[in-house]
Amino acid sequence: MIHNDTLSAVFVGTALWFTAGLVPAAQQATQPRPKFISPTPAQPIPFSHRVHIAKAGLECKNCHPVPEPGEFATIPKTSKCMSCHRTVEKDDPAVRRLAEFHNENKPVPWRRLYRIPDYVYFSHKDHLAKGATCETCHGPVHERDVLRKEKETSMAACMKCHRAQKASLSCNYCHEQR
Repeated sequence: MIHNDTLSAVFVGTALWFTAGLVPAAQQATQPRPKFISPTPAQPIPFSHRVHIAKAGLECKNCHPVPEPGEFATIPKTSKCMSCHRTVEKDDPAVRRLAEFHNENKPVPWRRLYRIPDYVYFSHKDHLAKGATCETCHGPVHERDVLRKEKETSMAACMKCHRAQKASLSCNYCHEQR
């Protein structure tokens, strides 16, 4: 996470470069603005998608199936995780915490990263059937030890993708008519 002190130092340093004339005027106009990077929410158990995909060879659908009617990808039950972790890394503190949730028959209270408004219709099944991949909307999860929201789920971002894929831009394609 970038702190305000760091940002201030970056901006002051950048301003010095510009005012000292060390950056040509043409470059000044094309400098990208710092992009907001969403903070990483604290999760109840540290979990690395990179490790699970690389070491265990898992695919998204192994842990996040999309049951009918196909609107939502699910979060695995602790029993799915424990099918390996009964023996794999069983003495790791995070796995012991997972086992506690499992033994108490409680779901892990993961903090959600992506959420779309209730008035928007979105189907994982439909998007996957049209050729979208998990990475299309969620970024390179297979490379991440810690997840954060990397892709926008705003109306503008969805419409940009719909335009690129030549999908419908009709309002009632994604929004209920009231």
